[in-house]
Amino acid sequence: MIRIISEFLEPQRRFRHEKVRDTIVFFGSAKIISRDEAFKKLQHLKKMKVVGAKMEETVQDMEMSKYYEDTVELAYRLTKWSSKQKPLRRFVICTGGGPGLMEAANYGAFKANGESIGLNISLPYEQLPNKYITDSLNFEFHYFFMRKFWFAYLAKALVIMPGGFGTFDELFEILTLVQTHKIKKKMPIVIFDKAFWNNIVDFEELAKKKLIDTNELALFKMVSTIDEAFDYLKGELTKNYLDIKTSLFNNKRK
Repeated sequence: MIRIISEFLEPQRRFRHEKVRDTIVFFGSAKIISRDEAFKKLQHLKKMKVVGAKMEETVQDMEMSKYYEDTVELAYRLTKWSSKQKPLRRFVICTGGGPGLMEAANYGAFKANGESIGLNISLPYEQLPNKYITDSLNFEFHYFFMRKFWFAYLAKALVIMPGGFGTFDELFEILTLVQTHKIKKKMPIVIFDKAFWNNIVDFEELAKKKLIDTNELALFKMVSTIDEAFDYLKGELTKNYLDIKTSLFNNKRK
């Protein structure tokens, strides 16, 4: 009980102290590496004249590294834009705090001279926090459910990059909370990129089989470019939380 309470009260205290009002949460694979890292691995294998499965895996790492660079760029643009919303820290980039695309989003915020949050979790295999998280906003949780609470509670937008079981879990839990109106606030959900995700999950087939309602496809937006993702998020966040006519109403909704 004490640990559960502490995992609620300590983040709350720090967020208030750091004047963090809300976040943009990035979810994505811990396994996708940067282009530079993938290129170095590829060059090393070529130098060693390695062929076969190891080379194929490294070529795939190189191909998937585009999502690392895209994550950095989107987080960078959003941080540059959100830094103008003062005096409180608005729409701070928030990730799971680990490597891969989590690191990429934290790096994008760091590159833009902004703060970012890492909600790490202790696991049987060690997941160290990446070096780009703001020190005062670096957390480690024991319980997944408390970590997920802090992802959802402060979030005003969600960005889903390519990922595995963890990313699926996080995406579908938030979609379920929005679908069932347990989350009432406006929360644009961006899924990047359309070509990747259409190959992985056939959302339209779920609607066709009447396992979800057709109008529930509007709970998220699939995009193909960083420009499209940035423009959509900026427009939705401005309309829902920065426009005086609607922000007083929406900011009360949780």
